[in-house]
Amino acid sequence: MWSYVADEDRIPKDHPLRAMRALIDPILADLSPRFSQLYAGNGRASIPPEYLLRALLLQLLYSVRSERMLVEQLQYNMLFRWFVGLNTDDPVWHATTFTKNRERLLSGDIAQAFFDHVFAVAQTRDLVSDEHFTVDGTLIEAWAGQKSFRPKDEPPKDGGPRNPSIDFRNQQRSNETHASTTDPDARLVKKSRAVASQLGYHGHVLMENRNGLVAQAMLSIASGFAEREAALELIDRLHARGRITLGADKGYDVASFIAACRARSVTPHVACTSDIRRRSAIDARTFRHDGYAVSQRKRKRVEEIFGWMKTVGALRKTRHRGRDRVNWVFTFAAAAFNLIRIRNLTTATI
Repeated sequence: MWSYVADEDRIPKDHPLRAMRALIDPILADLSPRFSQLYAGNGRASIPPEYLLRALLLQLLYSVRSERMLVEQLQYNMLFRWFVGLNTDDPVWHATTFTKNRERLLSGDIAQAFFDHVFAVAQTRDLVSDEHFTVDGTLIEAWAGQKSFRPKDEPPKDGGPRNPSIDFRNQQRSNETHASTTDPDARLVKKSRAVASQLGYHGHVLMENRNGLVAQAMLSIASGFAEREAALELIDRLHARGRITLGADKGYDVASFIAACRARSVTPHVACTSDIRRRSAIDARTFRHDGYAVSQRKRKRVEEIFGWMKTVGALRKTRHRGRDRVNWVFTFAAAAFNLIRIRNLTTATI
C-alpha cells in the first residue's frame, strides 16, 4: 500500500500544535550553536537534540507518564512524528536515548536557556509586565519512599530482592539525623500541620501579573526558609531596571524578607498575617494604595501555573532523582506552560 498524502497535509491547519511548533522552531534554531558545543568536534549525534526536546515537550503537553510510552507513541502517532520532525519511514530511537543524553543536556543548562528564549518571545510580543510580579512555591513529591528515609549513621543492609518490612511509625525522624537512600537530595517536609510528611522538593516561580506568565522558575532543597530564600534569588535573576511590586501570600510576611525586598527596590505586596502571636511586617504605607489590592487579586493566578504543572505536566510526583535533574524538568515545564500561554494569547488576538 502506498500513500501519496504528505505528513504536513495530514495535520489540520487549525491544530494547536501548529502554532506551538511555529513558536519553538526559531528558538531551537537560535540554540543550535549551543547544542553543537555539547558534542565532540567530529560531529553531532545521529539523533538531533532538537528532536529530543520536541519529544520531551510532547510528553508534558500530553501527560505521557514515561519515556518508554513516549517512544511507543512516536512509533504510530502521526501527529507526534510530525511535531518532532520524523518522516513516516524514519526509525524511532530507543527510550534509553533520553537517559544517555540527559547528562549532556544538564551540563549545557539547556532547560534554562530554552526557558529564557521562550520568555524573550513573550517580551518581544509585549505580553509581560516589567513592574508587577508574584512569587510562590509548591511542594514537589520526590521519587523516594518513606522506607528509604533511614538514619545517616546506619550501615547499609542487604534486604534481598524485596523491599524489607520497616516499621518507622512512632519514631523520631528528622532531616538532621535521617536521609533517603534513594534520593539523598530529598527532604522530609509537609504542607501544613494537618497533613503527613513526605519526601520532596520545593518548586518556586516568579509570575508577571499582566498575563500570568512565568518570569523565573527554580527548584530548591525543601526547608522552612526555602520559599523566602528562593524568592530573593528569583528577584535577583530578574535584573529589574526600576522599582517593582511583589505579591505573595502570608508565608512571606516576615520582617527579614520584607526588609530584603525593600533593599532591592521591591515594594512587598505581601498578604498580612492573621496570626495573633506575631505582628505583620506590612504597614499602612504599603496596603493603603490601590495597587496593593490589585496585587492581592492577581497573585492567586500563580496557582494556575502549579495546577497545570502538576496535573498536565505530571509533576505532582517527579519521575527523576536528584536536585539537578528535577530542577531541569521543573524549568522545562515552566517553559512549556509559557508556550501554551503565548499561543493562546496570540491566537486570540488574530
